[in-house]
Amino acid sequence: MVSLWEHLRTGGGTRGQSFDMLGSGHSTELTKRNPTLSLTKQGAAAGTMRVNLSWQMRTPDLNERQRRRGSLRHPLQMLKPQPISGHTQGMVNVDLDLACMYELADGTKGVVQPLGELLGSMNEPPYIKLTGDDRFGSGSGETLYVNLDQADKIKRLLVFVYVYDSTPAFERTNAIVTLVPSNGPQIEVRLTERAPEARSVAVLLIEHDKDELVVRREVRYVYGYQADLDRLYGWGMTWGRGYK
Repeated sequence: MVSLWEHLRTGGGTRGQSFDMLGSGHSTELTKRNPTLSLTKQGAAAGTMRVNLSWQMRTPDLNERQRRRGSLRHPLQMLKPQPISGHTQGMVNVDLDLACMYELADGTKGVVQPLGELLGSMNEPPYIKLTGDDRFGSGSGETLYVNLDQADKIKRLLVFVYVYDSTPAFERTNAIVTLVPSNGPQIEVRLTERAPEARSVAVLLIEHDKDELVVRREVRYVYGYQADLDRLYGWGMTWGRGYK
């Protein structure tokens, strides 16, 4: 499939590394009411931070289905098998991609993403590494690693998710982005809002706020792709079409 993605070629070497990490086992969810968390305050503004995307196909609301089936007007409906929806071949093949725009302290800007094999590097700019491209939403999902030992060289990071094949799919998926920092609870952002025509979503913005490194929930859906997110957040890069 040809994507409408806009391709930006950047440099950055890769080195063979093991990125295995142990999380604390605890989690906190960023919500509209509580959208920010300071990595500095929880002692996690250094070390390696893992950012994971996973998703499942959205299923009908089971509680609503059970309520309807239990209606006193139709008591026999409770014994009738219900059809399974949302599992056609087209739906199963939803391909969400995890990516990250970066701006470094020296003004360097770019993107790490599967398209164009812009996979980044941990020990060289941009200090971000993407591993794997999960096309079916498996348990392992897709993962970015951020080298926060170089946090002073990073101005801001925009973690985002887009639909590769240009078919709107957020309406049909339950996706979750999880940050696993070097210390403290892991941070979750759920992408469950209804956005039937959206093809991309800005999930998290990580940037310095005075003397703290702060994570902020965004969850801003757009109907286009990387160039639209770029304009929304003022990155100012030039984009072209890309493939994977």
